Amino acid sequence: MNASPPSMTTIEEKVRAGVRLDAEDGVFLFEKADFLRLGRLAREAKVRKSGTFAYFNVNRHINLTNICVSRCRFCAFCREEGDPEAYLMSVEDALRSAEEALPLGITELHIVSGLHPTQPFEYYEDVIRQCRERFPSLHLQAFTAVEIGYFAEISGHPVEVVLRRLKDAGLGSLPGGGAEIFNPALRRKICRRKATAREWLQVMRTAHTIGLRSNATMLYGHLESPLDRVEHLLRLRELQDETGGFQSFIPLPFHPANTELSHLARTSAHDDLRTMAVSRLLLDNFMHVKAFWIMLGLKIAQISLFFGSDDLDGTVVEERITHAAGATTGQYLSRADLLDIIREAGCTPVERDTLYSHITEYAGTARTQPTS
Repeated sequence: MNASPPSMTTIEEKVRAGVRLDAEDGVFLFEKADFLRLGRLAREAKVRKSGTFAYFNVNRHINLTNICVSRCRFCAFCREEGDPEAYLMSVEDALRSAEEALPLGITELHIVSGLHPTQPFEYYEDVIRQCRERFPSLHLQAFTAVEIGYFAEISGHPVEVVLRRLKDAGLGSLPGGGAEIFNPALRRKICRRKATAREWLQVMRTAHTIGLRSNATMLYGHLESPLDRVEHLLRLRELQDETGGFQSFIPLPFHPANTELSHLARTSAHDDLRTMAVSRLLLDNFMHVKAFWIMLGLKIAQISLFFGSDDLDGTVVEERITHAAGATTGQYLSRADLLDIIREAGCTPVERDTLYSHITEYAGTARTQPTS
């Protein structure tokens, strides 16, 4: 703990001197820090990491099924077997979805789904294997740590065996979903059938150990407190100190529509930007902080480039999970529009691959009228 209570001045001094912030600093930043001063500091921290670059990739989301045993209270996506809105993609369906997006110049397939009660692990393994065989140039980022833990449960294999089999089949990296909020009491309230925080972290630790990179997330704006958010971020920072395997952090605002928590208000723009900035400052060992435009909306995602983020995710193409909870953003954004959004914020657009190698650095200025 600090010898004296934190202030914005002492926190600025620590950040600029490379001194790590602690939990008390984090709570202060969420509860008391001047908003614009906080944003400026987060922007400084971002520039030290990645200069004026703002990243995106050209990707295609594939959600294999909405049938799920977890029944999380915050989820509007999942359905039970037999529900008229339930669906399950065949391997051929998944391949067809990927093929349809090839003309867009995608470099990544982002594959996640519900925890299906009867599909065997081999189905998921086959999806990866056939995607790799059909589309050898595409990076396959697939299956959250929660899904990996579930595959271990239904197959009877240890997590490491599941990960190695998927890696051998063509898995390139893991997305960051399923972390939600690490507080155990809250997790029991909102996602009691889902993997625990310890299990989520252990899956990621194992993935990093065998050479798979991953992202990390936090779902905020539901029942959690500022301290819960801070402790979540610090546990991620601790694992990153240990493994160095996280590529980016993505703060995800809760969308309450059509969920069991629909009485809650959607997070404000102020909260979204504050959370982005605090994440950048506390996660000093994460290279990238991502503004997922699907969940934030395009305008907030763009402004977040002044509050510590340096990545807008990608073109996405047909995201279903957030839209089931009432998201009003489109399900696809063109490369040209992403370039405009980034340029208008005064940043240099960089199309990246999944592992953050630069594909193209773009010069020029924004069009006067973006197409969407």
